[in-house]
Amino acid sequence: MCRNIRTLHGFEPPATDDEVRGAALQFVRKISGSTRPSRRNQPAFDEAVEAIQSIARTLIDRLETQGPPKNREVEAAKARARYVARARRDEALSKS
Repeated sequence: MCRNIRTLHGFEPPATDDEVRGAALQFVRKISGSTRPSRRNQPAFDEAVEAIQSIARTLIDRLETQGPPKNREVEAAKARARYVARARRDEALSKS
């Protein structure tokens, strides 16, 4: 589940509110242990997502970097390459 939380700082264009909300939702799902809370717990779940989204947005907006902005497509390609390498390594280990 945590693998879905991506770095949001340092990209051009900046992270969208939907991206920040998605990361907040994944975080709340992880720490609560629930992807779909009960009706009774839904208000607390939603409140936590909103609070974390707000804090994350503030953090991302206030962070400064000296490096050039990152490109989403390049970073996605790097992530795919890491995944392929990890899968090959795991396959090789399982055969030995």
